[in-house]
Amino acid sequence: MTPALAPRLVLAVAAGGAVGALARWALTEAWPAEADGFPWATFAINVVGSFLLALLPALAVARRHRVVAVALGPGVLGGFTTLSAYSEQARALLDAGRTGVALVYLLGTLAACLVAVAVADHWSTAVERSAFSAEGGDE
Repeated sequence: MTPALAPRLVLAVAAGGAVGALARWALTEAWPAEADGFPWATFAINVVGSFLLALLPALAVARRHRVVAVALGPGVLGGFTTLSAYSEQARALLDAGRTGVALVYLLGTLAACLVAVAVADHWSTAVERSAFSAEGGDE
């Protein structure tokens, strides 16, 4: 049975999620994707967000304070990154007959995010990642 979540953790995730979602929205408004063009803003958001998520264990404050870990991890960066826009934009590209662009977008995003995570992973140790996980920051 899962223990009840502390209200401060729920609020931290909600507030962080609002901040992250607003940042994502602002970036996609500033650099909108053309209907049949490569969605650069969403691509950059997901790559940067993946990098920052993987970098969080290197932050001592996130390892030591669960409220900070959940506010930044599932909160800010969970609200910032977006699987739904990624998949919808890929679907729209396919619908527009831009199969090649859709394929590059799907695979390119996945590859770039994995590289970003691998690079960020070098700035934390296994012990730091374990401590961060124990604080709930990767939930």
